[in-house]
Amino acid sequence: MDSLLLSRRDLDFLLHDWLDVTALTRRPRYADHDRHTFDAVLDLSESIATRHFAPHNKQNDAEEPRFDGERVHIIPEVKEALRVFAGAGLTGAAMDYEVGGQQLPTVVANACTAWFQAANVGTAAYPFLTIGNANLLQAHGSKEQVDTYVRPMVEGRFFGTMCLSEPQAGSSLADITTRAVPEADGTYRITGTKMWISGGDHELSENIVHLVLAKIPGGPAGVKGISLFIVPKFLVEPDGTLGERNDVVLAGLNHKMGYRGTTNTLLNFGEGRHTPGGAPGAVGYLVGEAHHGLAYMFHMMNEARIGVGLGATALGYTGYLHALDYARTRPQGRPLTGKDATAPQVPIIEHADVRRMLLAQKSYVEGALALSLYCSRLLDEERTAEEESERARARLLLDVLTPIAKSWPSQWCLAANDLAIQVHGGYGYTREYNVEQFYRDNRLNPIHEGTHGIQGLDLLGRKVVMNGGAGLRLLLETLSATAARATAAGGEAADLAARLEQAAARVERTTATLWSTGDPATALANASVYLEAVGHVVLAWIWLEQFLALEDGADDFHEGKRQAARYFFRVELPRTGPQFDLLDSLDRTAADSRPEWF
Repeated sequence: MDSLLLSRRDLDFLLHDWLDVTALTRRPRYADHDRHTFDAVLDLSESIATRHFAPHNKQNDAEEPRFDGERVHIIPEVKEALRVFAGAGLTGAAMDYEVGGQQLPTVVANACTAWFQAANVGTAAYPFLTIGNANLLQAHGSKEQVDTYVRPMVEGRFFGTMCLSEPQAGSSLADITTRAVPEADGTYRITGTKMWISGGDHELSENIVHLVLAKIPGGPAGVKGISLFIVPKFLVEPDGTLGERNDVVLAGLNHKMGYRGTTNTLLNFGEGRHTPGGAPGAVGYLVGEAHHGLAYMFHMMNEARIGVGLGATALGYTGYLHALDYARTRPQGRPLTGKDATAPQVPIIEHADVRRMLLAQKSYVEGALALSLYCSRLLDEERTAEEESERARARLLLDVLTPIAKSWPSQWCLAANDLAIQVHGGYGYTREYNVEQFYRDNRLNPIHEGTHGIQGLDLLGRKVVMNGGAGLRLLLETLSATAARATAAGGEAADLAARLEQAAARVERTTATLWSTGDPATALANASVYLEAVGHVVLAWIWLEQFLALEDGADDFHEGKRQAARYFFRVELPRTGPQFDLLDSLDRTAADSRPEWF
């Protein structure tokens, strides 16, 4: 039976037929690997996700973590699943050999991650955060910090978090008030409160490594005064054993609509319940240089944004497969032209409107998976390409694509989950069927790691104008190169290429129009609309790339891919026309609305 989590056939197509990940093994970092290695780790990931993550997904949702005032209680299946995950070496799948990792390409490691996000996103969030934490410390921490904290994370003994937001500041990090006061021994004492901290407290691991943004007194105002600190739940002795409990205290759990299996916490640092060494404040260790903390944290945030997009994709994908399975097995009604009321009912997939909903889901989730893996491949290019010019190109293109890779799947794979419920009819709205939970879990993704509005501001306000517009030029050149290949191929590919070129030209003209006034407030008033429109153009490009990679295959898989590409170009891409028209008008309807009018 085919998996209802992801399509392995689709993953093989994307990784091997399109992205040619085996070519990466010609580079020194990945020389120990081959196609067999990649396929084996994908097989292992599917097996563990299916056997150890998926079975407790609904239980994890129904019996969410509970705080009794002293301890957090989590169903035991979560800890066992994470033990198996770490024991298989998957925490360090893409990390360096020297810290215990497997040095797999990021694109392969992320394909593995998608299995776990599809199976049980609540449980998968713990290693997801830990991996991002460890990668940040590898990039910006000292050797001692890597040895003390990263190695145990790779082994699965320590888990990690990221602590940015505060109740009074939210996403406005310039307004955080958490303080870090330097001590004579080189440590800092951290005091403050952090909100929405996923994985912030539990007993799933020996220790929790918090990465905390805080301000050192006397530093610059705003974001320029933010520093980054390691604040462990338990202090770590020089020999690696655990020492005193640090003054990090769980104030309470947030109870969410979805993602219920992941503890989401309000943490108090330095409230005085625990006082290591008898001094007030939680003990923290500076990462890198003072006042550079936000730049370091963006290493984890940008990685997390691609991961959030991948998680949204995985939830949309498994929802689509559940809807497809239901549509194939649920008999209801008869053909529209059928006149015999005594004839057997047909599976609902025989009805055109059900096929429309399935095709829409297919175009969203398969397109989003391709985009996520393409961005993951860019991470490998940035890290290992032989020429600096190639690394710089990958870095710039990834910068432009990151807000789209986060927000587009978060919006449209959520729409796929909505359609999956619709395909199920009344059953889809009940808790007995999985698609109801997939929708609730996925609804978080347009919010965390930067809301849709924040990603729009990032794309239009920073990414397409930075370096004199170099990022936008590179994106458009990349789209144009694909269109040129499709034009040369002729036939239907050439027709799709012409539509893509027209849409890309609109992106260029509209971007120029938005910035032609010299008024940032007007330009950015519709940044979210810009993000949606450009995102759809990017996904059309991704679908044309897949269309070209299909070559001459004529089986159901290939034909299904072609049909999804046709759907996206015929039904989805035209949505952008009215959006670009609105943007070209420099509309200020929302911006000029006074608060008193609401």
